[in-house]
Amino acid sequence: MLPPFTDHFALIAGSYDVLLSDVWGVVHNGARATPEACDALIRFRKQGGNVVLITNAPRPGDVVARFIDRLGVPRDAYDGIVSSGDVTRTLIAMRAGRPVFHIGPERDLGMFEDLDAPLASLETADYAVCSGLHDDTVETPQDYHDLIERMRVRALPMICANPDIVVERGDQLVYCAGAIADLYAAAGGSVTYAGKPHRPIYEQALRMAGKARRTSPPPGRVLAIGDSVRTDLKGATAFGIDCLFITAGIHAEELGGRESPDAQALSDVFAAAGLFPRAVMRRLVW
Repeated sequence: MLPPFTDHFALIAGSYDVLLSDVWGVVHNGARATPEACDALIRFRKQGGNVVLITNAPRPGDVVARFIDRLGVPRDAYDGIVSSGDVTRTLIAMRAGRPVFHIGPERDLGMFEDLDAPLASLETADYAVCSGLHDDTVETPQDYHDLIERMRVRALPMICANPDIVVERGDQLVYCAGAIADLYAAAGGSVTYAGKPHRPIYEQALRMAGKARRTSPPPGRVLAIGDSVRTDLKGATAFGIDCLFITAGIHAEELGGRESPDAQALSDVFAAAGLFPRAVMRRLVW
């Protein structure tokens, strides 16, 4: 059965005190902010609610904040940001002093800053951190088969700093670290996933919301918002909170388009996953 489809977030906003909103695909598309979504978050906060942006970006939350500043996401749309990069840094800190092999672009090296995490070659590292493809404009996960095999031979544990398979960048879909991590796991490698849909990022986000509210919000008053069945919907369901699913994101094409999603296609996607959100919107609009 298809969950209720709503055109206005205001119709359900009063049921919640805290929003854990996805970033990429909800408040921006990688190239520019989504004004209607930002406005909805601002209005929710003005009514006394709190918003924590929760993202699988493999960079610390303060770096994410500066990035979305440039895209036009206003600071008054949220109380704070928790990223998979933040969770990854916690996992790296737990391995202080151990050499690490990094898979990903140089722009992600900030996740190792001020940590005792000496970068090393694959042959000398104790573990690996995957933050993405080296060049996601031209590469695909298939380009990493040889690297995966070399890691598998060494039984090198991997931390996946971004469990997403793909994200939007403007009108394009680009591969993320999760695509490489899933190939490694399928080959028998050990993978620890730092972000959604796994519990640590939700726990950290609720601690941040609790500080903003000066009290811990009950699960029934917390709503996750996102556009991914695999990360947002699955993560919210596993954590025991409601989810508002946005259709004009990474699933848009398989659902029949951004403006007029097909109800049967949407129902099929949820049924195949065995997961059903509290409600569905095309885009987050107040």
